[in-house]
Amino acid sequence: MQFITPCGESVRITIGVNLVFLSSIATGDEAASAAPGTAASTCRNDSSLIKVKMWVNGAEKDELGGISAKFGSILPTDAKQGQRLPAIYAQPLSCCSSSGSKLSGSIALAVRGDCDFITKAKVAEEAGAAALLVINTDEGLVEMLCGNDTSLNIKIPVVTISKSVGETLTKSMAGGVKVELLVYSPDRPIVDYSVVFLWLMSVGAVMAASLWSEFTGSGQHDQQSNAMTPKESDGAASKDAEEDEILQLSIKTAIIFVIIASSFLLLLYFFMSSWFIWVLIVLFCIGGIQVATVLLCCAFLYDIFWVFLSPFIFRDSVMIAVARGDNSGGEAIPMLLRVPKLADPYDDYSMIGFGDIIFPGLLVSFSFRFDKFYSKGILNGYFLWLMVGYGAGLGLTYLGMYIMAGHGQPALLYLVPCTLGTCVLLGQIRGELYQLWSHSIDSGEPTAASGQA
Repeated sequence: MQFITPCGESVRITIGVNLVFLSSIATGDEAASAAPGTAASTCRNDSSLIKVKMWVNGAEKDELGGISAKFGSILPTDAKQGQRLPAIYAQPLSCCSSSGSKLSGSIALAVRGDCDFITKAKVAEEAGAAALLVINTDEGLVEMLCGNDTSLNIKIPVVTISKSVGETLTKSMAGGVKVELLVYSPDRPIVDYSVVFLWLMSVGAVMAASLWSEFTGSGQHDQQSNAMTPKESDGAASKDAEEDEILQLSIKTAIIFVIIASSFLLLLYFFMSSWFIWVLIVLFCIGGIQVATVLLCCAFLYDIFWVFLSPFIFRDSVMIAVARGDNSGGEAIPMLLRVPKLADPYDDYSMIGFGDIIFPGLLVSFSFRFDKFYSKGILNGYFLWLMVGYGAGLGLTYLGMYIMAGHGQPALLYLVPCTLGTCVLLGQIRGELYQLWSHSIDSGEPTAASGQA
């Protein structure tokens, strides 16, 4: 499959354009925010990630993970401030009624179901438990809300753990083995050093894609053309045209892409599972700034809707859920770059979607072709300033993530104004906006008489 860059040269690349649209997001945390709440007796706590240290017969094991409830006391942020206590299963396991079992000075383990979370917490607290761990019946973590109970007075921390973590605890406690737990909720950095690597990778990819044909295809093409007679050149060109099927992206196609991407985003959200694989290969190019304007503006609105507005319809951010693989047991389609957070205690990732690289990158690549076509220099061209705009847009994306406490950001919200806006503004100032708007890949190469090369 052949991808035609705006520089007029062909580059071999396989790409699923729908996956590119779906991945058009730079996400932050892969779970709830870890910022703890301030109230212990009301439903005002944030659902924060927690860590569970485990000792089996005095030997420390790997740490486990979970998420805290909207109610209950606040967990310490440092393990040194926590209490190492024995783990005991509640009787009955649902912890929905008191059976006289003593949980004093221990961390109670209960299974989800039969009653609400608040009832479990009250029963565990009345039995003397220092904390309650609720084991989910499914893989993944469930947010424990307060329901309709407005008279909460839970004074013990309450957390939920996944089914697999519960199975690990059950195996460790088999045969009466002594298991001790320590639960805490370490603070996490909102913006990690890993974003520097993502920034370099993204900016580097855009620059490399724009310059690739200049250093690879152009030289080879010129050498072949010089070595051939006119007749041979015509024959070779005809052969290449037959072998390479090129779909030029038009304004109509750009709009259709957004509609199709939205449809597939919903399909992935509702039906994707761990065995679900989409293989969609589309070949396209941007021939002028007209198409780039429509494509980026549509993607701009697409990003904002599926990240910020979709929770009001689906009770979840559809794009973030698909990117994380929430509905497929954590399996996500490979449509983004992920870099481990260097300072994150939960071993999380910083992410950026392929769409946040490719779509603005097409405009940047077009600007390089435009500069080359009209023999523009570095400073009076567009390529350098669009590269600066792209880098600044990514920086604003991570700044927005910091301001919004780690919430995933639609990167195109920042990248489109910083790239397309920069291009339009420079064109207006230089009086070249019409030239930018009317230029296309169908334009012939400038002649020697015009003084252009």
